[in-house]
Amino acid sequence: MVIMRYYYLLMLLSLFGTAFAQEARTVRGRVTDSGNSPLPGVTIQIAGTQSGTTTDLEGLFAIRITTGELIFTYVGFKETKVMVNETTNDLVVVMQEDVLFLEETVVIGYGVQKKKDLTTAVAVVDEKEFKNKPITSAAQALQGKAAGVQVIQPSGKPGGELAVRVRGATSVLAGNEPLYVVDGIPTDNIRGLSPNDIVSMSVLKDASSAAIYGARAANGVVLISTRRGEKNTAPRLQFATYYGISNLRKNIEVLNTKRYRELMEEIIPGGLDPSQTDFNSWPDIVFGTGNTQSYQLSFTQGNDRSSQYVSIGYLNDQGMVKPARFDRYSMRINLDNQLMDWLKLGTNLNLISMKTKDTPDNASSGRGGVIMSTLNTPPFLNIYKDDGSGQFDPNPFQPSWENPVAYMEGPDQESIDNQLSGSLFAEATIIDELKYVSRFGLEYANHQWDYYLDPFRTNFGRNNNGIGRADKSNAYTVLWENLLTYSLKHEKHKLDLLAGSSIQRHKWNQSYVEGSDFPENTSVRTLNAANIITASTRIEEWAVASFFTRMAYDFDNRYYATFSMRRDGSSKLANHWGTNPSFSLGWRVSSEEFMKSLTVVDDLKIRGGWGKAGNQDGIPNYSAYGLINYYRRPPTNPLSGPAQVQVTYGNPDLRWETTTQTNVGIDLSMLNTRLNITADLYLKQSEDVILNVQLDNSLPITTIQTNNGSIENKGFEFNINAVPVANKSIRWSSDFNMSFNKNKVISLEYTDVHFFGRIYSNNQDVAIVKAGLPLGSFYGYVSEGVDPETGMIKYKDVNNNGIFDTGDRTVIGNAQPDFIFGFTNTLSYKKFDLNVFFQGSYGNDIFNATRIDLEGMFDSKNQSTVVLDRWKNPGDITDIPRAIGNGNVDNVRNSSRFIEDGSYIRLKSITLNYRILEKRKWNTINQLSVYVTGYNLLTFTKYSGFDPEVNAYGNSATEMGIDYGTYPQSRTIIVGLNVEF
Repeated sequence: MVIMRYYYLLMLLSLFGTAFAQEARTVRGRVTDSGNSPLPGVTIQIAGTQSGTTTDLEGLFAIRITTGELIFTYVGFKETKVMVNETTNDLVVVMQEDVLFLEETVVIGYGVQKKKDLTTAVAVVDEKEFKNKPITSAAQALQGKAAGVQVIQPSGKPGGELAVRVRGATSVLAGNEPLYVVDGIPTDNIRGLSPNDIVSMSVLKDASSAAIYGARAANGVVLISTRRGEKNTAPRLQFATYYGISNLRKNIEVLNTKRYRELMEEIIPGGLDPSQTDFNSWPDIVFGTGNTQSYQLSFTQGNDRSSQYVSIGYLNDQGMVKPARFDRYSMRINLDNQLMDWLKLGTNLNLISMKTKDTPDNASSGRGGVIMSTLNTPPFLNIYKDDGSGQFDPNPFQPSWENPVAYMEGPDQESIDNQLSGSLFAEATIIDELKYVSRFGLEYANHQWDYYLDPFRTNFGRNNNGIGRADKSNAYTVLWENLLTYSLKHEKHKLDLLAGSSIQRHKWNQSYVEGSDFPENTSVRTLNAANIITASTRIEEWAVASFFTRMAYDFDNRYYATFSMRRDGSSKLANHWGTNPSFSLGWRVSSEEFMKSLTVVDDLKIRGGWGKAGNQDGIPNYSAYGLINYYRRPPTNPLSGPAQVQVTYGNPDLRWETTTQTNVGIDLSMLNTRLNITADLYLKQSEDVILNVQLDNSLPITTIQTNNGSIENKGFEFNINAVPVANKSIRWSSDFNMSFNKNKVISLEYTDVHFFGRIYSNNQDVAIVKAGLPLGSFYGYVSEGVDPETGMIKYKDVNNNGIFDTGDRTVIGNAQPDFIFGFTNTLSYKKFDLNVFFQGSYGNDIFNATRIDLEGMFDSKNQSTVVLDRWKNPGDITDIPRAIGNGNVDNVRNSSRFIEDGSYIRLKSITLNYRILEKRKWNTINQLSVYVTGYNLLTFTKYSGFDPEVNAYGNSATEMGIDYGTYPQSRTIIVGLNVEF
């Protein structure tokens, strides 16, 4: 009996062993297209499990399975299923191309839509477009990647803001940035969003697509989708990191001590101490080597009921000019749960902490600008005094002009921003066709900026016995949205309906304190030790309530019609409510019988749309009311005590700006989707443009904000995507986009002209807003060169009155480009991937105000080597005027002398990636790759300044293309690693 028991036990163990052996069996195979070319990267999954693999570059795969079904999926191809039994091996799987590759879905306002069914102008930028690049902002990923979208990096400082324009600027004062919607939550700040967490961005460019966001959509909408877990996927741990160094791409040569002394003898004869013969190359001292590093760890998994995505990241970007630095710590948690068959819950949570150190720029050397001080500081000056005191060496001609290192290292300053944003949503399926979604969102932001200038090392600090400043603010935004969607499909008819409401409220409070006269011989830096100079507090609020609807009809995948309407009520205006309608039509020409013989055409669609959208975000929160400032008079005042003064007039008739846009486009796909073309024509007209209108100077307040004009943008844009080569050994894909936009101010009702862009060194405005001109127009005198007899600049008598006066000023340039473009090529060979991305702008002018202080020769500032060709004697023929001194700015008036061609072509990035491992190794590593990227390596331009992508006035739409000691962009080399476990 005992023997029999052991016998049965051995039989059971044998059966289990056989089963185990069957589970361990490896099935191999190859996946190709219909032309027998291998398909790399095909996803292969065992049906009903989380197990799977992918094909290598040769289309080969190996997977462990006994029996069951394998599911093969690949972008642009139809899903393929293959049954596997006990004897299956050496599979050959042929996948059929999905001619309508546009079956992929695109995120649109409050929903998704198949790409092939779009009737509006939507550009999609997915993660592969910016992978393995040292970008710190989501907006950077759009540059050169989406037709009709212009992205300008005004300054090269780490953590700096970007200017994003979707089909041109529509406003003077109310803002021109698009509305960002991150996982359904509207926001105007994506600075803290980690690009590593983004999976795709959809840009709603025309009003028929953006109008569903109503009074906040006039400048376009960017819908950002972050990563989420996928159902029925095995746990995956991914780690991505890179490290890079950066430096100055191009220098500006300035005079050495010998040449500087010769110049000073002409400007200030005998003004320089003969013993001052030292030489410091300030550009070599200031422009150092920056570095950047990034680390991101993410985890994702999912089963048939829930999925999770969690990531933590750290980014550090140390600029090439100290102390500029940007640090960002981020954490994201995205959860999805199918609680019941009819109820789904989801959560998005993002935690961010940012630290920023600033390098002051966009200012003259006399006002703390580090870049201008680097170029203008006398070359004989030292960093520190020779007496060992640790004080910075002052300028002997003007002690208040510190040397650049004093501006860099003198103040101790840092800003800290902490943000929490998240949402909770529930989706209930009432019946198969009817769904209800409720979403609650919260965004909280805390800002703190502290500044301390000691009372010893700098001249400014000594004069004030130290200076301390503190700025703190808190802001929160809450959102509650409710959506009801209904989808009906019957034979050839398909109808999708949407109805919804949205309530959003924002509150912000701020406190600011500044003090001086810190105690001597103490290390206390807090403001409680100082004499308070000024202190203030502010609280502001706004709210928006909205109701919206959309209807989309599709007949036989051939004829399309979409209609939407949104009604918004804003607390910022006395007339709270406004309506924004839109419609669009589409015709799939390729579905018509007469197109059947054109087999080369896979898909051809003509579409058109019209709509209205508003711009209420940039309007002051209390513009409908006259604001009063409360303050307290000092004790020395006979009327000491609380007081008040009105600071603005209210305008109860103020309306938000409204943009009406008409769009006509075409989508063409050919050659089995290997050639895809999208082109659009548009007309964009903005009414009720808000401006400050000048009132009588006798009034206590001399301006009032009112609706005062209209602006027009019209243009043409196209995108061409092609796969010229795709065979078993090499794959080459190419993407080219180009955008033409013409901007013009159509009318100004109450004031004929507005001036902007005051240049400190000559105290003159250089930008003009006037009917008939584009925004970004430069205004000044026309330079006719140097008078050979006097050495002074001659200016054209534009008004022909025989004298030189302000009437001789005219339009001298335009910062708007004729066109912008982006060109991307990706080449894959075996395990290597090469990505080359060019980006550029043509036809835009730059007003190089830096040259005013570098070629003016009107005071003791050092100058560029260009002035070596200056006029010295009567009869000299040159384009550089004489050295004049005494603060005389006659030769540096805002004129065409300082207008330069800002066109450029830039090798924005080049990346070489090597895929070391592409399938599981040692039961731990799924994928492993290393790469090297060059960023901003080459720039082809005629511009004489540091960099042609520049604006001293940030993202202003009126003061564009002005270079005034702006922190230049750097060129960067990084090496990176991506690994998946």
